[in-house]
Amino acid sequence: MKNLPLGKAVTAKITKSLATGSKLTCADNTGAKVVEIISVRAYKGVRRRLPKAGVADLVTVSIKKGKPELRHQTSLAVIVRQRKEYTRFNGSKIKFEDNAAILVNDDGLPKGTEIKGAIAREATEKWNKIGSIASIVI
Repeated sequence: MKNLPLGKAVTAKITKSLATGSKLTCADNTGAKVVEIISVRAYKGVRRRLPKAGVADLVTVSIKKGKPELRHQTSLAVIVRQRKEYTRFNGSKIKFEDNAAILVNDDGLPKGTEIKGAIAREATEKWNKIGSIASIVI
């Protein structure tokens, strides 16, 4: 895999709450249903600490449930929703009812053509193409 552009800065203080091993629902129409985080791209952390990710982070995932041709494969994904609340710079707190990600290719473009449910505004700020196929941005 080539080096991906890791997007732009995000205008919120996002609490990183999804550790390696967390299971997420796949919010796009690629055929994957449940994915598990394997690693977090561009994570700089402390030795022996589990890497954590939050909204708009790029992660490597393993597809656990979905179409048979997709299962047990690894892919890149961007997290678009998280249950743990985070704070925007205007003081409002945002949280969603589930943890969700969408699959992307090596260039950071979404593999699916539509996204189910609402996604965070921070994900669309960092990844422009995700915002163009999203139906609801909060």
